[in-house]
Amino acid sequence: MPEKQINPVVKQVLELGPTLAFFLIYVRIKEETYLIGGTEYTGFIVSALVFIPILLLSMAILWKLTGKLSRMQVFTAFMVIFFGGLTAYFNDERFFKMKTTIVYGFMAGILGVGLLRGQSYLQYVMEEFLPMEREGWMIFTKRVTGMFVVLAVANEIIWRTQSTDLWVKLETFAFPAALFVFLWVQIVGLQKYLIEEDAKNIPD
Repeated sequence: MPEKQINPVVKQVLELGPTLAFFLIYVRIKEETYLIGGTEYTGFIVSALVFIPILLLSMAILWKLTGKLSRMQVFTAFMVIFFGGLTAYFNDERFFKMKTTIVYGFMAGILGVGLLRGQSYLQYVMEEFLPMEREGWMIFTKRVTGMFVVLAVANEIIWRTQSTDLWVKLETFAFPAALFVFLWVQIVGLQKYLIEEDAKNIPD
């Protein structure tokens, strides 16, 4: 089924809104504790649990509007549910924090497998929006793989050594911003590999 086109702003709100909602809820209740089923939970853990239905609702709306969800979105949702469940069951916020490491590590691993096979999996999912020569895709994929590794390592170091408050801020704003800027810089730097639309339409 082809993906239906929706307003880009609406799409961005649905994709980024749950993470921002998690941050706002955490800021509001981070100093509170809640007694649920005879167990006392911190504001962070409650925020993480509330984040799950918000994310699922957002994905359901996105699927309804577009008729499609990416594999990465489905995987991320699974990881949030799984580690959110572990966080609640063991009443241990570390599970939710390590989720980010595993997601970034998984993405690096998938791209790395493609590189070992001489392929760019990024090309398969982005070529329609970013026409580029194969050499450019391979360079781009190697760099993005390295960036995911850096983010995974950074997350491990930060959640293990810094406060929960700092981790939440970095998770919500710094990591996505760093990845966005990195991708933008790479695309600009790989301009010479881009395929012009006119060149694509020239018959062989």
